Amino acid sequence: MKRFLNIFFVTLGVIFFLLILAGIYFYVADPLELKPLFGQIFGEETASTTEESATPTGTTDKHPLLSASQEQALEKVGINPATLPTTITPAMEQCFYEKLGATRATEMKLPAPEGRGISSL
Repeated sequence: MKRFLNIFFVTLGVIFFLLILAGIYFYVADPLELKPLFGQIFGEETASTTEESATPTGTTDKHPLLSASQEQALEKVGINPATLPTTITPAMEQCFYEKLGATRATEMKLPAPEGRGISSL
């Protein structure tokens, strides 16, 4: 029994030590880029927030085909609207109809009813 307890606690100690090493690695290397997220949660100012506050408060249209609320929704999930294409090629439209079907593709091309869409989520 004494040998079992010794092995058990040594194993727990090794696991705990490995967890500490993994935590230090994730804190220093930040492979998941979580430091800015923690900074926002705890109210610390990061470099990106200082850049945003340094820019003028005027609104800039980053994509001519998107509304301001659509641009804001894309930015909220981490997509830069300026990098999106401004034209739809015939190949893209053909793929659209192939993947979704004619009925759903036609529904999506119609304007959304008031109060519905991505901004109402």
